[in-house]
Amino acid sequence: MEGSAIAQFVPLILIFGIMYFLLIRPQQKKVKEHQKMVSALRRGDQVVTQGGIIGKVAKVKENNEVEIEIAEGVKVRVVQNTISQVLSKTEPAES
Repeated sequence: MEGSAIAQFVPLILIFGIMYFLLIRPQQKKVKEHQKMVSALRRGDQVVTQGGIIGKVAKVKENNEVEIEIAEGVKVRVVQNTISQVLSKTEPAES
């Protein structure tokens, strides 16, 4: 009787295992990559926000904010996590 109860839970355990490897793990990897990308932002990088705005990073501020220049003399502040893509990176300045 106990063996049949355990046998009933085996398919549920297998389904959870498959869901973990197909859905949860890739999503966690994607989040880590995005956090790494956002933390590596620096002045001069060309970025795209989640709203589709393309601009250059003018300043990386505290409190997870970035100032982006979207046109000459037009700067907007956005939250770092709303940056979806870095189009071009600038080389780090030699010191």
